[in-house]
Amino acid sequence: MPFNQKNRSLLSLVHHTERDLHYLLDLARDLKRAKYSGLNRPTLTGKNIALIFEKTSTRTRCAFQVAAHDEGAHVTYIDPSSSQIGHKESMKDTARVLGRMYDAIEYRGASQHTVEELAEFAGVPVFNGLTDEFHPTQMLADVLTMAEHCPKPLPEIAFAFVGDGRNNVANSLLLVAAKLGMDVRIGAPADLWPKEDHVLMCEDFAAASGARITITDNPFKAVSGVDFVYTDVWVSMGEPVAAWSERIDQLLPYQVNKELMAAAANPRVKFMHCLPAFHNCETEVGAQIAAQYPHLRNGIEVTEEIFESPVNISFEQAENRMHTIKAVLVAALG
Repeated sequence: MPFNQKNRSLLSLVHHTERDLHYLLDLARDLKRAKYSGLNRPTLTGKNIALIFEKTSTRTRCAFQVAAHDEGAHVTYIDPSSSQIGHKESMKDTARVLGRMYDAIEYRGASQHTVEELAEFAGVPVFNGLTDEFHPTQMLADVLTMAEHCPKPLPEIAFAFVGDGRNNVANSLLLVAAKLGMDVRIGAPADLWPKEDHVLMCEDFAAASGARITITDNPFKAVSGVDFVYTDVWVSMGEPVAAWSERIDQLLPYQVNKELMAAAANPRVKFMHCLPAFHNCETEVGAQIAAQYPHLRNGIEVTEEIFESPVNISFEQAENRMHTIKAVLVAALG
């Protein structure tokens, strides 16, 4: 694959090499330092970017908007109620229209096929802001955050994802770690493990990079000796509310709490979460779950005790969404 990122889409990280990823991470670091030092110089003046959001968002939307604004570009936000997408116009036709008006397109929705169809027909770079299968911009932010909080080289960093091992975050963490030669563990019930074909693909990448992949149903084994413990909500966007009952029964042993963090046996271990997090009952969903399961009033996938402690670096992850997305935009359009 070519190293030049000009006019390149970001769809899953499957087709990005280790060198590509290091380039984007290094560029994100440089752009972050430039922003903090006041030395940033807009490189995307005159560029226009369409942001298609079929799923709601806080971090992805704000990160793309601020990143584009910082670099002098303009964005158009398109949600399901403000366009003809899917109602009167197919995504293929939408791609051929927007590609004539915009320099790049971001898409956040359900289907990986949709974002790939956009890239096929738009004729401009397309960036995946989240699909059911992959979350590549989150991965860049996560690895940058790990590098900032651990003095080890990336191939020496170990981290564990505990929870629903089939979701887009778990899939993407497995993939990015395999590409970068890291030590990645997935701790999940056996029926919530990543799909076999995805694991086999990541194992092929790991064979080339030296990455270590562990998938286990023992959460304490998963976190033993790691530098970071990562989790996500137990029921993803688009899943029925009824899934909560089954998922709580399955995943309560994988809750990130004081005992699980202690099992890392690492005084420098940090907690990561892509957010939003159900760490108390102060949200509508959190309150609904707490009403039905009183023992979860102080957190579902992570306890309030851990989330509000110094080990939590999820807000650094959230900020780094903007810096790494800026790197993707500058690399492709600058």
